[in-house]
Amino acid sequence: MLLDVSIAAAAASGAIAFPDLGLDPIIVQVGPLALRWYSMGYVAGIVVGYFYLLKLIAQPGAPMARRHADDLAFYAALGIMIGGRLGYVLFYNPAYYLENPLAMLKLWDGGMSFHGGVIGTSLGLIYLSWKHKLQWLRVHDYVACCTPFGLFFVRIANFINQELWGEPTNLPWAVRFEEATPLGTILGPPRHPSQLYEAALEGVVLFAILAFMFWRTNARYEPGKLVGAFLFFYGIFRFGVEFIREPDRQLVAFAEATGLHMGQWLTIPMIVGGLYLMATAKGRRQRVEPIAGSRSVA
Repeated sequence: MLLDVSIAAAAASGAIAFPDLGLDPIIVQVGPLALRWYSMGYVAGIVVGYFYLLKLIAQPGAPMARRHADDLAFYAALGIMIGGRLGYVLFYNPAYYLENPLAMLKLWDGGMSFHGGVIGTSLGLIYLSWKHKLQWLRVHDYVACCTPFGLFFVRIANFINQELWGEPTNLPWAVRFEEATPLGTILGPPRHPSQLYEAALEGVVLFAILAFMFWRTNARYEPGKLVGAFLFFYGIFRFGVEFIREPDRQLVAFAEATGLHMGQWLTIPMIVGGLYLMATAKGRRQRVEPIAGSRSVA
């Protein structure tokens, strides 16, 4: 039963009721099998990112060739799924998964950590670079430019899933999500659609920054500069949005005790590391030999 519960009639009357948007987390379902927007967000991010990577490595001085990009897509996907899941288990809900270890395999229930995905993907890229004798930091630079696609699609999927919502607000674009309570499912208070804020910042704005640096500057010839920019700006955007994003239910006490959300604590090393990589990138600049030939291009 859907109970329409208002906490402030004036605020709620102007808010967007999520059911009115007509969005369903499931795209299509056949029996027990369901295709969800959440999983499609990851697939779309990897596919679009792969084709954008091909465009990037077609430019002079690329650190890899097409044959490497094919392997890279596999290792990146593996790193995202394994690292993202383990990151969520370890950073966000270890007690629950310690008691229910088989639940770790239920990816369809959600529960992925971006920070864990970054670690998993990075390990995959380092292995790929070692295997093919590539410059691992420059490989990271190129992959970082492709990552905002996945962030955008997955944040949109978070919105469709009605998860990771923001704090209550009276802003005119506030959304009233369906929330589970002991009395049934209710329309909660008007909230920040923080998933859409993150889609815009981590997806659109971050892509624009990295695209400008890649296409309009010499950043791609300074190993670590692009991935450093990615880490720094993602960290800043995520840290800021977390102030108006409600923490995971099981981490409310942690946020109250430490003054910051778990997501903010995890982004601090990203911000510091990103600043370091950008500040020291110029010192790592070298004459770049393209993988496809021996002509120096920078």
